[in-house]
Amino acid sequence: MAKIQFIDFGGTARTVEAEPGSTVMEAAIKNGVPGIEAECGGACACATCHVYIEPDWQEKVGAPSSMEEDMLDFAYDVRPNSRLSCQITVTQELDGLSVRTPEKQA
Repeated sequence: MAKIQFIDFGGTARTVEAEPGSTVMEAAIKNGVPGIEAECGGACACATCHVYIEPDWQEKVGAPSSMEEDMLDFAYDVRPNSRLSCQITVTQELDGLSVRTPEKQA
């Protein structure tokens, strides 16, 4: 299991355990993390699982695919460190990952 920390817009941090092979979005939904709506269920067809990757983790998480970048156009307050959590596959290398949720989802 990998631990993922979600920090909401107000600064409250929640750490959850995520199974390798699942997505960061699935871990959030399974553990009731507020701020992740995931309306499309992880199909990269909306932008309601938008997160900001903490700077120390950006390289390990990697860049978004072109399809993900297209969907991020619909997200609220997109930044250079924006990602869709449904597109981040959990690995042991991501143990300790820290992400922030935006003020609201688009």
